[in-house]
Amino acid sequence: MTFVNITALTFPEGAEAEIEKRFAARRKGVDAAAGFRGFELLRPRIGEHRYFVVTRWDSQEHYEQWSAARPQGNHAEDERRGMSVEVLGFEVVPLGE
Repeated sequence: MTFVNITALTFPEGAEAEIEKRFAARRKGVDAAAGFRGFELLRPRIGEHRYFVVTRWDSQEHYEQWSAARPQGNHAEDERRGMSVEVLGFEVVPLGE
């Protein structure tokens, strides 16, 4: 069943350009991961002030395998710059497919 990981980024005022620049230059290593389906960066517009990093996976297991194997530690630097990161996971509900 399709799994969607959403990482919510809370950031200091004025950091929008930096966030978008960083994601535009991302390494794209996740793109080759087993079970990976897609990546999106969502810019807040209505009712929300966080950016959302959305990845789609064939299954939660695929996401967890990639997450366990990837280099860690990037969030500590983000936190020093006033950002915070919240990881959310969702299973896509099949509705009459």
